[in-house]
Amino acid sequence: MFLHLGQDTVITFNEIIGIFDLDNTTVSKITRDSLKKAEDKKEVITVSTELPKSFIICQSRGNKQKIYISQLSSSTLLKRTGFVEGLANI
Repeated sequence: MFLHLGQDTVITFNEIIGIFDLDNTTVSKITRDSLKKAEDKKEVITVSTELPKSFIICQSRGNKQKIYISQLSSSTLLKRTGFVEGLANI
């Protein structure tokens, strides 16, 4: 399955490590430092020029890490995965 992150960016579900709300998580200095290190390593991909609301940590084949910055909220992205609805059926 695929997840549309906005604009022309699509990733596969099996690449996703986590989907995070940018406002809530960047309160922590550790998160800000981690994002800065990833940016320095050119591992951060900005999906849109609009105000960022979430970031998605992915690990692709070859254990390459990528972090996507998206204008879509983390709750919208979670709904698109269908993960929450799947839990309701358990």
